[in-house]
Amino acid sequence: MSAQPHAMPTVSLQARNVTKSFSSGPIHHTVLHDLTLDVHAGELTLISGPSGCGKSTLLAILSGLQAADSGQVMALGEDLGVLGMRELERFRLLHTGFVFQGFNLFPALNAVEQVELPLSYLGLAPGEARRRAVASLEEVGLGPRMGLRPSELSGGEKQRVAIARALAKEPGLLFADEPTSALDAANGQIIIDILHRIARDHGTTVLCVSHDPRLVGHADRVLAMEDGRILSDRVPSPTSTSGHQEPAA
Repeated sequence: MSAQPHAMPTVSLQARNVTKSFSSGPIHHTVLHDLTLDVHAGELTLISGPSGCGKSTLLAILSGLQAADSGQVMALGEDLGVLGMRELERFRLLHTGFVFQGFNLFPALNAVEQVELPLSYLGLAPGEARRRAVASLEEVGLGPRMGLRPSELSGGEKQRVAIARALAKEPGLLFADEPTSALDAANGQIIIDILHRIARDHGTTVLCVSHDPRLVGHADRVLAMEDGRILSDRVPSPTSTSGHQEPAA
């Protein structure tokens, strides 16, 4: 039998000649310089680089949280630059999930309630929202902990709740901004493994920005940024991950 041809990866995010600047009084600072890139579905793409290099600004523009000064951003076939504010909000609600450094959990809600909350804005029936919330928490290894509030969870568990909250929306795009920087090495390892598994198993586009060097060997693709420009675009060597075992949840 002849070998089957490899399918070309689906481009789900595109930036074309994107520029972004900020002004403070007479000082004008360009954060992104004429940046162009494609991001693929089903992959964990890591944007790495030192603090202040433009990583988080790029993530905000690719996710529609900020507008570029010039250039074009296409997300899941939508030109974000032509959408109005309400259309952008609707796009983010339906198609994107976010995971942040600070978890952004509500102190009074337990884990399953945290995950259910955004699902109510999607118009899901309560039973379906609960089913999705439970399934997402079980997927990140928190099934036995879903009745606990943030004060009863560790930092790594809080971040897993935040990932489950994003995952339950079944987004095409998942954005993670420094998701491991508040965690120790073991918990950071668990978080990046979960994000990688979501990309692989769900076909989700997972875009993670971080200056944490521990993450480089666990991404499908690494874009290195400095001073608002992409300096390199590489696939980590298979030898860096071939012996890797996922830690227990």
